Amino acid sequence: MSHELTWLLIAVPALSAAILLLGGKATNAWGHLLGTLAPLISFAFGVVLFVQMQGLGSEERSETFRLFEWFSVGDVTVNFSLLIDPLSILFVLLITGVGSLIHIYSIGYMEHDPRRRRFFGYLNLFIAAMLLLVLAADYLLVFVGWEGVGLASYLLIGFWQHKNSAAVAAKKAFVVNRVGDIGLSLAVMSMWALFGSSAFATVNAGAEHVSSTWATLLGLMLLLAACGKSAQVPLQSWLLDAMEGPTPVSALIHAATMVTAGVYLVVRSHAIYEVTDAASTAVVIVGTVTALAGAIIGCAKDDIKKALAGSTMSQIGYMMLAAGLGPAGYVFAIFHLLTHGFFKANMFLGAGSVMHGMNDDVNMRHYGALRTPMKITFVTFACGYLAILGIPPFAGFFSKDKIIEAAFADNTVIGLCALLGAGITAFYMTRVMLMTFFGKKRWAEDVHPHESPSVMTWPLIILAALSLGGGALYFAGHWIVDWLEPIVGHEEEHPPVSALVMTLITLAVVAVGIVIAVLKYRRDIPREAPAGSPVTVFARRDLYGDALNEAVLMRPGQYLTRTLVWLDNRGVDGLVNGLAALFGGLSGRLRRFQTGFVRSYALSMVFGAAFVVVALLAVRLS
Repeated sequence: MSHELTWLLIAVPALSAAILLLGGKATNAWGHLLGTLAPLISFAFGVVLFVQMQGLGSEERSETFRLFEWFSVGDVTVNFSLLIDPLSILFVLLITGVGSLIHIYSIGYMEHDPRRRRFFGYLNLFIAAMLLLVLAADYLLVFVGWEGVGLASYLLIGFWQHKNSAAVAAKKAFVVNRVGDIGLSLAVMSMWALFGSSAFATVNAGAEHVSSTWATLLGLMLLLAACGKSAQVPLQSWLLDAMEGPTPVSALIHAATMVTAGVYLVVRSHAIYEVTDAASTAVVIVGTVTALAGAIIGCAKDDIKKALAGSTMSQIGYMMLAAGLGPAGYVFAIFHLLTHGFFKANMFLGAGSVMHGMNDDVNMRHYGALRTPMKITFVTFACGYLAILGIPPFAGFFSKDKIIEAAFADNTVIGLCALLGAGITAFYMTRVMLMTFFGKKRWAEDVHPHESPSVMTWPLIILAALSLGGGALYFAGHWIVDWLEPIVGHEEEHPPVSALVMTLITLAVVAVGIVIAVLKYRRDIPREAPAGSPVTVFARRDLYGDALNEAVLMRPGQYLTRTLVWLDNRGVDGLVNGLAALFGGLSGRLRRFQTGFVRSYALSMVFGAAFVVVALLAVRLS
């Protein structure tokens, strides 16, 4: 199978989405099956391409395929081209592989939803847009996929729009992401002004020749875009509200697609960031702050999906931190992105399984002791839990620990923050485990927990296996380092202490987080949340992110709008209306001389003639 058929990766789910969304009720009976088959076909094709690339030399694994001329304006011609290389193929496998498992899970989860066919159409649209984003060979085409992902997320987050909270969450995600999209659109326009093109090859070749000021501006523009899609501070507020969508949507957004787009953009733009320390430092700061902020938020959420959403925000922060470290961190940013895709999809789908057995109740204070009636869900969720904590030999141990090591090698303060984040992660994830699966049951009388059907548990089992074995991408001869090095480079940096000592320190910090959580939540947990300390309230309210956005952006925006409206009404409209009133009044007064009576006009003529005669006589006499 030829690489020239790469476009089929995108075309198959896009065609499936078109059939499901335009086919109407005639596709209801089998729409979910077609919707699930599409990403499976793309995944199979991606595996074939991946295997073919294994037999090629490192320099031959990157190819750009021109499909057609997209548009031409004057001397400017933009081609619709796709890039298949070691970086994009990893994203293809993650998006289609994990995405397929989420589709299979959705067959059971959405079984009784009357709009299930439409739901699968939206899922396919999401997959197609994300594949276009990661396969595009041009930033302008990336922008098309970028906006497609934004549209699909809006449709899926607000899928249950009969709930006001879901409709509001969808609009919030859409608006906040538009703020980030300004950064990408400005970056693309700047690339055209600086390089005459926005193709990756042209931008990468010209990056080292651009001024440091422009390199920094480009890096910050791209970072703004990444903050929007990957829910990084200060554009993180949409992520927790996005839990209003069906649980498979949460898994797809948080594990395989949308939030990974920002990390991909930064790593793909490595040529720009390598010539600007200021922009790279900004990426590190944003990632570090978000890693800690997300972890703190996760500590105080009783909603199981929102606790995991805070976790996603934190883990993406780790990836951004690594991406900002340059060649020493690019590989590990992508490595953690992959392993996170496995264990976070596992835990989100596990949370959906718990909700399925608990009458859609998301409050962990109403759970407890679910390990007995939901054994498969418990064991698979536990695998994700151990992976995110970085317990060997689970996948997170090999990816997140490498980020912490790279952080310490670059800057001790950043390293300490990353280490602190690992301890807080251990606390809030242990809290989730204890409140959900251990302790005494706190169920309502009409709730009868039960295991989910096999169509939902098999994806959990596969993802649990990947959460356990995903670390093989690194410890099997440092495979992922060698695979990505030709694209993003790699520089081995050593932390102040040996890797073994660093590992032991990290595990000790994680153990402290676990112990604190056990001591706090081993006792009876009240069904209603206590008032809590000011710190707890701070975390429950998402660190007042919404209040900050309202104070800094929304209210000033409203006041600016009102001022402009006032100026428009009193200034522009006032001038126009004033002139109209002036001429209207003047015409009204002149109208008095137009009576319509012949005698009046005759008298005017007499007076006029007399005036002319008098004037002529006066001239003659003078």
